[in-house]
Amino acid sequence: MTALESAYEALRERGLKAITAGDHEAAHGHFEAALEMARQIARPTLVDRASCNLAAVEIELRRGDGKVPQLRQILMRNGNPRGGDPANCFLAAYNIARHYELSKDYRKGLFYAQVARDRAQAIGNTEWRASSFNQIGDLLLARSYSRRATAAYSSALELLAPGPSLRRGQILDNLGYCLILEGDTRTGFRHLYESVRLLRRLGARTALVSVHLDLCFALLENDRPRLARGHGQRALALAEDLGLDESIKNALYLLGEAHTMNGDRGAGRDCFERLEQFYPDAQFCDLLAAVDVRRIINLKA
Repeated sequence: MTALESAYEALRERGLKAITAGDHEAAHGHFEAALEMARQIARPTLVDRASCNLAAVEIELRRGDGKVPQLRQILMRNGNPRGGDPANCFLAAYNIARHYELSKDYRKGLFYAQVARDRAQAIGNTEWRASSFNQIGDLLLARSYSRRATAAYSSALELLAPGPSLRRGQILDNLGYCLILEGDTRTGFRHLYESVRLLRRLGARTALVSVHLDLCFALLENDRPRLARGHGQRALALAEDLGLDESIKNALYLLGEAHTMNGDRGAGRDCFERLEQFYPDAQFCDLLAAVDVRRIINLKA
């Protein structure tokens, strides 16, 4: 390995570690530098790989609109089984699917997620197959197909290599949430609590927001508002620290319900009033205080 290649790999590893820690801005800087290094190495497949890594972070930062045409070019360029790099084909399809998921165009997202799954299977990369099944589950769940999403998440967990990883923590969270929706509370809670322990150990703060929200919801579903409130408060604190507006809103919805179910209507109303700050043209505090908000939100959409 040349000195430039070693520098590229070091930057890529730093970017991956920053993603695990939830610091996407730092990851963006590392991947941007890695792309410049790849261009100096002047190997087209490496430039495509570095471009996919950078695009993935920009998509998470909601700056990915302009990256989709480039990713489609990488997908087409590497999609021929007799030429190109099948790994880059997978990464491009996976990233495009993620862009459409965040844009709430779930139909298009599912198409590209299935392309990514098929490419991962052709490559023989079990870890990437697991990631694709997880992504397919996310897109199905966003459309409220919880039974099909459960099957996809179960496939993802079966394929995943043993040992602690961010991906395992996320899949356990997703599958646990689905099982709660499907009525299998015992297995669902086991997966959710295992996810919390794993993600805490990894320091995966962004992923922890999701599992704390899911636990808050699951505990409310099982008439345990005091415990739900604790997870809602943890989710809210992390989301505020990380600047995750959608997660802040979901936490306030669930916390309002937890306080109300716990007999503290004043604290519940405070949460619903805070929600109105996100919707300056609407005033629905009284409505939220009178209905079960669990029936009007989808944590995975």
